[in-house]
Amino acid sequence: MTLAYWCVLIAIFLPWGCAAYAKKSGGFSSNDNHDPRAFLAHTQGSAARANAAQQNSFEIFAPFAAAVIIAHATGHAAQFTINLWAVLFVISRIIYCVLYIKDYSSARSLTWMASVVCIIALFIAAI
Repeated sequence: MTLAYWCVLIAIFLPWGCAAYAKKSGGFSSNDNHDPRAFLAHTQGSAARANAAQQNSFEIFAPFAAAVIIAHATGHAAQFTINLWAVLFVISRIIYCVLYIKDYSSARSLTWMASVVCIIALFIAAI
C-alpha cells in the first residue's frame, strides 16, 4: 500500500476526531446518544466549530480519495508526486480542523484552499 493510500485512510478518521472533540467539549452524555446529531446541532462555540469541521471533512473526503485513486490508476504520475500531494492534503486538513476549532477564520479559509490545491494537483499529475 502506498503512502498516498495510507493518507486516504487517515483522512477517513479526521472527521471522527472532530466529532469526538465536538462531543467532549459540548458536554455530550450517554442520554445524548439517542440523537447525537440533534445534540451537535445545538452546540455552540468550539464544539459547534468542531462539528462544522467534521462536516467539511466528510464533504472533501470523496474528491480527495478519487484524486488519489485516479492518480494511481492512470499510471502517469510519479509515486513521489502522488505521495507528496496526499501528505500535504492530510497535513492541511489537520491544520484546517485546528484553525476551525480555534476560530481563526481567515487562516482556516486559506488552509481549505491549500487542501483543494492538493486535490487539483493530484488530478493534474494524472494527466
